[in-house]
Amino acid sequence: MSATPELERFAEALERDAALDQLALLVGQWDHPDADVAAYRQRLDEIAELARPRVEAPQSSLQRALTIADVLFAELRFRGNVEDYYDPRNSFLAQVLDRRLGIPITLSVLFLEIARRVGVIAQGVSFPGHFLVRVADDDRWRVLDPFASGRLLSPADLEELLRRSAGPDAVLQPSLLAPATKRQIVTRILVNLAGIYGRNGDLPRSLVVLERLALLDPDNSRLARELANLQRSVDSLN
Repeated sequence: MSATPELERFAEALERDAALDQLALLVGQWDHPDADVAAYRQRLDEIAELARPRVEAPQSSLQRALTIADVLFAELRFRGNVEDYYDPRNSFLAQVLDRRLGIPITLSVLFLEIARRVGVIAQGVSFPGHFLVRVADDDRWRVLDPFASGRLLSPADLEELLRRSAGPDAVLQPSLLAPATKRQIVTRILVNLAGIYGRNGDLPRSLVVLERLALLDPDNSRLARELANLQRSVDSLN
């Protein structure tokens, strides 16, 4: 089967090491092929310009980050979709911008991209079970939860969050708060979608996700085998 235009655009963006927002906006184009990436990036620019005067006011690094959270979550009313957490649209950044609903990772991408535009140091954290953001606070990092409107998390909060996903004996290690790369973030978005489509028995959409995961990790032989097997299953439906 030949590559679709949407897959080719994703592959080309990876090849030129496109920005995080561009890659995230290409996720979900299998359902929304006409989504204009440039227009959505412009919308992110506009949000950043709304936040910029307040972020640039004299204040600490941490307060600048919290100002971004205030603009996104208090003023513009982006929020976590607790009512329908597993709706695939929560994983599509374009749909998050349209609906102002998302899950931890896409709301974190939103925060990261506004922070990047206004010069606030912020990094994604691929925390077990719940993606987070860390921001610079003088000589240390502080962790925010965009799914909870940018709430600052204490070490005790992080321990509780970890034990919810990893069990009551889990111990918070510094490695769990390491920064995630751009590719790791996009991979986690796609893995989330693979789980949703797999639970729903949606083989065609599982295939489009696996095709993109294979582009992100081309040397993964196990992934290549899964992709070939899934392709045969989808072909047998036609």
